Formats: sequence, structure tokens, C-alpha cells
Amino acid sequence: MLRRDGMLEELSGRPLVGPVEPPALHIMTFNIRRRMNGVTWRRADRWRHRATAVRALLQRERPTFVGVQEAMPDQADAVLAALGSAYRFVGRGHGRRGSGEGCPIFFDAERLELLDWDQTALSDHPREAGSRSWGNLIPRIAVTARFRDRRTGSAFTVLNTHLDPFSPRSRVRSVDALRTLVGRGPGILTGDLNAGEGSRTLRALLDDGGLQDAWTAAARRLTAPVGTFAGYRRPRPSRARIDWIVVTPEVKVASAGINTFRHAGVWPSDHLPVQAVMTIPVGRGQA
Repeated sequence: MLRRDGMLEELSGRPLVGPVEPPALHIMTFNIRRRMNGVTWRRADRWRHRATAVRALLQRERPTFVGVQEAMPDQADAVLAALGSAYRFVGRGHGRRGSGEGCPIFFDAERLELLDWDQTALSDHPREAGSRSWGNLIPRIAVTARFRDRRTGSAFTVLNTHLDPFSPRSRVRSVDALRTLVGRGPGILTGDLNAGEGSRTLRALLDDGGLQDAWTAAARRLTAPVGTFAGYRRPRPSRARIDWIVVTPEVKVASAGINTFRHAGVWPSDHLPVQAVMTIPVGRGQA
């Protein structure tokens, strides 16, 4: 909702989406900003300052699954604790031994049965953990999980990723790998793509129609468009969205929004979560 001064109104007493009833799925993508606690970092960036706000956000929204980016191992544990005992996650850090930032997928295990999962390096050596290619200095990964909805029987694929902020070549080459990983059947991709609408990255991802932007496809938008890399500042309406939920055409998107929640005046992250409610037609992609 917009205020008279053009700023986006913050959410207060109610969740943007909250828990949903089957067959609907509540999807979130959220770059939680890797842990920063050093005295040289501004207070807004420090994990110990933000952790309570992250917990409050997740406890009020309760997504069916959430793709998280930049999660250090202790942060992944904190996200799991915030979501509660019904949740599980898959994914590890991007380093050779599973250390460092990860792109874990957290899911409600009472609703979703995990069929299998994998973690792939976005490089010329996808099976080599920690490998780098295409101009990115930091290893980039994709976590892929296959789920069966316990309530409908439908099966679908989820991917979560974080593309390189500095190398356009790396982003475009990574898109080629992501499209292959989605495969056939219902699929949902979440991620910080570090690229906006109309970029080479998004054209490579969307232009052939095999995947579509959930925001554009949504029957209803819950918020105004806003730049998702807000940098701990009050966001303004903008088309500069770099955090994305992308779906295959058979996935029906009922609503989508960008969450401007603050807890006790504290922003959970320098990124804003993107959320969507969607359904997979019963009988599609059954396991």
C-alpha cells in the first residue's frame, strides 16, 4: 500500500500471506544477509541485531517452503528454529566441505514429502563442490529438491540459488544450468538472481516461455512493486526487483507480494522477501 508521500507502507499487525490451506502453497524467497558481527560493520548489518527480526518474520508468515540465500550454518539453524519442529531443510554451504554461505530450502515436512535432493555447483564442474567458472570469484550453487504434496499427491521440483552480483557472464551461464535442472513437469525456482527485469539474465531465463515470473503471472498482487534490495532503508515503489520466484506454466499463481515487515524498528535483512501463493493442478507431476 502506498502512502501519500510515495513511500511503501510497512506491514504491522498482520502477515502478508501467513499459513495457507491446501491445495495452495505459500512460497518465499529470502536473502537473509550472511552473518556480519564485526565492530566495523554498521549495526543494521549485524546478525545479532537482526536475528530476532528474522525469527519474527518467519513465525508470522509460515511459508510452505522458503528458499534462503547467504545462510551461514548457524543462520540456517536459526531459521529452522524459527519455523518450528514441523520444518526440515536441505542444502549446505558452497565451500568444498560444505562450509560458507548456502542456499538451503526449508519446507513444512508435515505438508511436503521430500523425495530427493541435490546440490550442484554452477560451474564447468557441477559435481565438484567449491568449483568456480564463468568469471565469478565466489562459488555459486543451486539446491534442487523434489517434493510430493501429501495432501494432493502432486509432485514438483524446487530450485534455490544465488547468482553472482559482479559477472553478467556467470549469471547467463548459470541460467543455462538452472533451466536444465528444472527439467520437465511442475517446477518452482527461487533466488537472488542479482538481475532485474529486462536484463540479459532474465531474458535468458524467461523469453522462450518455459518459465514465467510469478509476480507477472499472479492473478492478484498484494503490494506495490518495490526494489527488493532495500539496504535497510524504507523502500519506494520501483521495478528494480532482483529477488525472484519463477514457475513453470502449469503452476497457477494466485497472488504475489514483497514483504516490508520490520520488527521493533529493525529490518530483518538488506533484502526484502518475495512471497507468492500458488497451486499445482492435482494430477500433474504425480510421483
